Amino acid sequence: MQNGFNQGKMSVGATGSAYREAGQSRPTSKLGDRLSNEDYDLVCLSHLRWDFVYQRPQHLLSRCASERRVFFIEEPIFDAESPRLDSIQGTDNLTVIVPHLPAGLDEEAVDLALQKLVDTLFMEHAISEYVLWYYTPMATTWTSHLEPLVVVYDCMDELSAFRDAPRRMKQQEAELFDRANLVFTGGQSLYEAKRDQHPHVYAFPSSIDAAHFAHAREIKEDPVDQAKIPFPRLGFFGVIDERLDVELIVGVAEARPDWHIVMIGPVVKIDPASLPRSSNIHYLGSKSYAELPSYIARWDVALLPFALNESTRFISPTKTPEYLAAGRPVVSTSIRDVVRPYGQQRLVRIADTVTDFVAAVEAAMTEEDEGRIRRVDSFLAQNSWDRTWARMRQLIENVIGATSISVPLAQAITSKRPAAGATGTLVAD
Repeated sequence: MQNGFNQGKMSVGATGSAYREAGQSRPTSKLGDRLSNEDYDLVCLSHLRWDFVYQRPQHLLSRCASERRVFFIEEPIFDAESPRLDSIQGTDNLTVIVPHLPAGLDEEAVDLALQKLVDTLFMEHAISEYVLWYYTPMATTWTSHLEPLVVVYDCMDELSAFRDAPRRMKQQEAELFDRANLVFTGGQSLYEAKRDQHPHVYAFPSSIDAAHFAHAREIKEDPVDQAKIPFPRLGFFGVIDERLDVELIVGVAEARPDWHIVMIGPVVKIDPASLPRSSNIHYLGSKSYAELPSYIARWDVALLPFALNESTRFISPTKTPEYLAAGRPVVSTSIRDVVRPYGQQRLVRIADTVTDFVAAVEAAMTEEDEGRIRRVDSFLAQNSWDRTWARMRQLIENVIGATSISVPLAQAITSKRPAAGATGTLVAD
């Protein structure tokens, strides 16, 4: 655990904002020598807790940590008498940083306290050459003084559309676009929404650790808390929040009381008492990433029962390829990034009304497994989190290489771009 403040700003790194303009590059005396062993750190600013739900940030940054130090800085917890940082060691190279601040601070005081804590972190861990990786634009107010080698914005959701989003979110995202060297998006829809806001936007849709979930195809035993739930079973795992179509879930449960709906995941931003309660709807709570294959293995159909609203307009559910890799048939509402490509390729059935959803589940239960799984495996073989991270890393190092040898940034990125995916000119699969 680190405590205390560094009085004043540190000048860390060697890249100033004046050099980030298109076509400009930063002079350096030592970076080029260090590139041979990729000796730089990655500092991530996240609105998500590392131990909340294992998803995109964990997949990508755990791979990054196999190569270099990663510092994952979470949003502050307001429970301390005086500001401090708690450090939680993850893997050998990954450290989770949790800021603790006194309650009652105004926005300006919060930003100042976090800035000082970050400066202390950089000093105590000798962080001097690093990439800044943002998941939340809200962190720009207390990190704008830092001078990283590269700024990456991995935009995995349209956060401004979520319930209780801060009022200044859109303004801060615009500021982050101005500062970022690279923008990655978590899906094709987000890419299409963001591509005109920055010259270097790349779509990296939800990927898959196929081997992890394919293990579900071989599991025959039920977890203890699921074993007593009758069949047929329809299952969902993920965050249970305002994005779920509660009326659809209730309608399916009422239309088919012989079906049992299994809901796995934490309940956030909504009152648990508002969730539908029925003898055939079962809430099993949060499960670890390692446990998920054991649960999905014993489902008949996996569900993506999302509402169609502003908070789901740009989502690209990571669970879609995970369900498929586990060998389960999948039924989803018409979320755009599920329809494209999964619905179009006949890998997921799409339905929105209760009547259509019930019919789609019935069809999924009777579909021949062998042909479906063969199509799934062929599709999923094109992608993996390993490949996604490798392509992201190449783009980052293209930018670093451009600044170390005075090559215009646009030229460096386009001349060494990873192979494009099939859904757009600036898309990496």
